[in-house]
Amino acid sequence: MNELITITLMAGALGMDAFSVALGMGMLGLRMKRIFIIGLVIGIFHVIMPLIGMATGIWMSSFLGVITIYIGGALLLIIGLQMVYSCFKSEEEPYIRPVGWGLFVFALSVSIDSFSAGLSFGMLGAKTILTVTIIGVFSMVLSWIGLILGSRLQNFVGAYGVFLGGCILVIFGMKLLLP
Repeated sequence: MNELITITLMAGALGMDAFSVALGMGMLGLRMKRIFIIGLVIGIFHVIMPLIGMATGIWMSSFLGVITIYIGGALLLIIGLQMVYSCFKSEEEPYIRPVGWGLFVFALSVSIDSFSAGLSFGMLGAKTILTVTIIGVFSMVLSWIGLILGSRLQNFVGAYGVFLGGCILVIFGMKLLLP
């Protein structure tokens, strides 16, 4: 049960990144069909990326042993700090049109942090199917919510969502690093 709570909180934190980016993307005035496709693709990428990360983490843990817990904690800490730091950057990044290769690049860019989280989960021996399913579903649903709300809420919620997600990752990273 404790593992399920941890995975769910981590999935929420990773999904907040997709949510905040989807808020901005939602301001492009997308149709519901396009919103559905974007959220689905983001969810799929949030399954694939942590799955690759977990496989790599399991492989690494067989060679590195107990030190992998500290590596996993450090990775979570770094991802979380990067998310928090990104909230304070003032420049606006241009959005990629969510069609064709642009959708592929967009989904990859918002799911890349899931690879690192998957790496940590793999090193810690988390249940693979459960972990990637929860991460994928959270990211997909939060992307849909972000895309739909994006046209209504402007940029107000975006930075706060990423900040909250980053703080959760920092807390879990510190929990693994400190005895």
